[in-house]
Amino acid sequence: MIFTETDLKGAFIIEIKKIEDERGFFGRSWCRREMEEHGLKGEIVQANTSFSNKKGTLRGMHYQVPPYEEAKIIRCVRGAIYDVIIDLRPGSSTYKKWVGTELSCDNYKMLYVPEGFAHGFLTLTDNVEVYYNVTAFYTPGAERGIRWNDSSFNIKWPFEPVVISSKDKGHPDFTEQIFK
Repeated sequence: MIFTETDLKGAFIIEIKKIEDERGFFGRSWCRREMEEHGLKGEIVQANTSFSNKKGTLRGMHYQVPPYEEAKIIRCVRGAIYDVIIDLRPGSSTYKKWVGTELSCDNYKMLYVPEGFAHGFLTLTDNVEVYYNVTAFYTPGAERGIRWNDSSFNIKWPFEPVVISSKDKGHPDFTEQIFK
């Protein structure tokens, strides 16, 4: 696996190191030892899949409050997404900064999202499937969200979303008391 740290401390783009031959390629998409060697959480407790029918579907920006925070490894296994994360860790040198990257079934890239980050994505194609490995069990009462277009962050989405759930539309703007 090839690890490239993003501009946000502790968040990585992970690429499959391909061993290719006439059949195609083989490569690891998960290795606990390699994760831990990079200082990343290596224990997966849950795997999730989301499917979006329509290009322009926005999901996010989601996170869980302490002590239920989760690290995530995101991979797009069908179609393509613009994946965005925001560092919400108050003591971090990259606090309140965001990065976005394209994940697709063609580029095989994954995004490691540390605990204390908000996460969301915009589908760039129809019929998108996203696969998540997470390090904590989903806890409904600990789930929170921030509005996808909150001016506190000025996220530059590739285009205006077409489909957003009422739940995601209703997320509040960011406040410094976000983890309460």
